Amino acid sequence: MNDQDSIREKVRTGYAAIATGGGSCCGPARSCCGGGDDAAQLAQAIGYDAEELAALPEGANMGLSCGNPVVLASLNPGETVVDLGSGGGFDVFIAGRRLGPEGRAIGVDMTAEMVAKARRNAEPYRQRTGFDNVEFRLGEIEHLPIADNAADVVISNCVINLSPDKPQVWREIARVLKPGGRVAVSDLALLKPLPPEVRGMVEALVGCIAGAVMVEETQRMAEEAGLRDIRLTIKPEYIDSMTRMNDPLYRKVVESLPDGARASDYVVSLEINARKPPRCCCGG
Repeated sequence: MNDQDSIREKVRTGYAAIATGGGSCCGPARSCCGGGDDAAQLAQAIGYDAEELAALPEGANMGLSCGNPVVLASLNPGETVVDLGSGGGFDVFIAGRRLGPEGRAIGVDMTAEMVAKARRNAEPYRQRTGFDNVEFRLGEIEHLPIADNAADVVISNCVINLSPDKPQVWREIARVLKPGGRVAVSDLALLKPLPPEVRGMVEALVGCIAGAVMVEETQRMAEEAGLRDIRLTIKPEYIDSMTRMNDPLYRKVVESLPDGARASDYVVSLEINARKPPRCCCGG
């Protein structure tokens, strides 16, 4: 097994444990990249609407977010949205309500247990909304089970940082987007390299923060995939919220930083907006 396959397998195993309620892949915290015990409190702290959260199927919100890509995407009724690393269906169900009965929200996750959980959650969602507009597919975000030029919008929430092949993820995003389609991603990124002792510590915790790359590198990967109109917005509030909530992972990170340093001096939530260029209509 090569290094990339090994990382994927560790992440898959960790998220399978979360999906089945059997533990965590990042130490004692509830989620792979933070989350703590109060998922609703965290979600509201990073911008989710309390009413939307209350309408979710039970267990869909597992505290795995580091931003709100649904709001970031400014979804329109009738659009097709693909969610990379959809977990229990959290953002898919929120997006589905905004897309309406003519829209489509497709979640992709590489963990069979997560896909099974999301599919179970889909039934109460359909009963509450009357919409049959969500589906969940098993697959890796580096090899999306989505046709070319199929999506109006691609969203993702705190997942791309876990991939061992991020350039390929960005190429896949560009492939599945329709010409003129847009990207709205919330992810973890670095403002400056983590101290070696911190990086070594979190690498043992399935990537998480260690999988994050520099902000500039994220922009470069999106550009090289062919995306344009790239806007990056640094949001330290997520990391500060996790620290205030005494999340075990972030507490451990802070304890290993130089005196007086905050986790958000190094790691931030990054909002990424971009577009796939439209087809050229110019004549020859």
